[in-house]
Amino acid sequence: QVQLVESGGGLVQPGGSLRLSCAASGFTFINYAVRWYRQAPGEERELVASITAAGGTTNFSDSVKGRFTISRDNAKNTVYLQMNSLKPEDTAVYRCNARWGRRDYWGQGTQVTVSS
Repeated sequence: QVQLVESGGGLVQPGGSLRLSCAASGFTFINYAVRWYRQAPGEERELVASITAAGGTTNFSDSVKGRFTISRDNAKNTVYLQMNSLKPEDTAVYRCNARWGRRDYWGQGTQVTVSS
């Protein structure tokens, strides 16, 4: 059974940090590029970060560049999103997506709330 499971979300104060995890099972994870998206209520979904299958190339949206990093451990079938210097505008549901050709899998999402 194909699964992507996000974890690590929660409530954090502005300026704080969180590390999200996206754990994959049921498919050959090493073949897949992974993206993190987020969506706040009433807002469009935003692509936040991406990493290639081998992990050699990463990209970030301008809104998180310099604050977020993305990495992967293919031995653990997991991708991480390290989020530092969090701002209230980072509040959203974060979902990971794994894609390889026409194969496209999504996790259920994890809530991140940045508030004092």
